[in-house]
Amino acid sequence: MKNRFEGRAALVTGGASGIGAATTRRFASEGAKVMIADRDEPLGLALAEELGSAVTFHKVDVSNLEEVGTLVEVAVRQYGRLDILFNNAGIGHFGDTTEIEPEIWEKVLAVDLNSVFFACRAAIPHFREMGGGVIVNTASISGVGGDYGFAAYCAAKAAVINYTKTLALDHARENIRVNAVSPGAIDTALSKFLITEPEILEDYQACIPMGRVGRAEEIAGVVAFLASDDASYITGQNLVVDGGLTSHTGQPNFTAHIRRLQNQSKTS
Repeated sequence: MKNRFEGRAALVTGGASGIGAATTRRFASEGAKVMIADRDEPLGLALAEELGSAVTFHKVDVSNLEEVGTLVEVAVRQYGRLDILFNNAGIGHFGDTTEIEPEIWEKVLAVDLNSVFFACRAAIPHFREMGGGVIVNTASISGVGGDYGFAAYCAAKAAVINYTKTLALDHARENIRVNAVSPGAIDTALSKFLITEPEILEDYQACIPMGRVGRAEEIAGVVAFLASDDASYITGQNLVVDGGLTSHTGQPNFTAHIRRLQNQSKTS
């Protein structure tokens, strides 16, 4: 798949670190030209330099409509085209409804949801001119179900999932495919403070059937698939990538308890 994206141009928001950086690397390794969009200029420039002339960086605040519009125009001018938009930028915040200040609520929704709308609104006219394009949005398993103390993030990511479906319906006849990827626990800077806490990590590993948190590269592979012609008949979908976590109903591990009882009966 070395040349799967040869001749194509991709725009990756939140592309300087974590899933965004891993996906930038994946796109570039498969022949795409990539523009990294991020607020972290030193990190973004360093990654662009590392990956060579096919990758460039543009500093942006994705919660700002005008800046996102300019970003898309810059990407089109830079590469002469835009084929793939990966809306990946996101932030989180802990707190229940009584604890979250309204400005924090607005900020989370602005970065996690509004930015997706802003970028799609700016990119879709270019896709129309080219006869098609692909959009992949980073959602989350926190948009599929609720999480304790994660009200704003869960609300934003649930909205991203349903917005993805609506986008897909509205633009399918224009050869514009739109899908979402919903990661579970992934080893990135965004979740580092959780998965490095021994008790939380132990809980995660107990809940995840595969027994481990995921890697950013594993999400990047899914994004690359959805952005490629291999997924040419897939649109309006939310692909969960969580090691099996959301396959669980939340009931106790009956197998473990049965085996424990069997072992007890053998030794008694």
